[in-house]
Amino acid sequence: MATLDIVIAFGVRLLLVLLFLPFSAADKIFNFRGAVGQAREAVHATAPAVTLILIGVCVEIGMSLCILTGFCDRAAAFVMAGYCGVTALLWKQFWKPGDFWAGGEGRALFWDFLKNFALAGGFLLITFGTGASSVQGFLADPLSSTHPYSVTREARP
Repeated sequence: MATLDIVIAFGVRLLLVLLFLPFSAADKIFNFRGAVGQAREAVHATAPAVTLILIGVCVEIGMSLCILTGFCDRAAAFVMAGYCGVTALLWKQFWKPGDFWAGGEGRALFWDFLKNFALAGGFLLITFGTGASSVQGFLADPLSSTHPYSVTREARP
């Protein structure tokens, strides 16, 4: 049963990061010019756009690996939650097209915007846990691990 516990814990984490590692990171690497073009929509200049894409690749690969391995996974998940929020605000601006109620581009962007924040919520579950009492643990030691693959059983009488 311990093997199933570990497989499920890994699978859940993999589902959270799968969008970023390998897919989004690989897309940024193999379609770097297109990624920079998309980043220029938010920052308008090439140098900052290149910097944003390079940071994005590092975040997507590095934080995803930390979440998958359990190494500083709480801090990594916190960074990923912020990354999801920032990318939603910079590239999913559903309010800009002005056609939300007409079912145009604004409506499509709205759903992507919400998906980014929903994904951020999943990362925050890793960061803070599922209960109110676990928040203090993160605040006390933000670089700690959740030890996602350790299997402990409660003693039974």
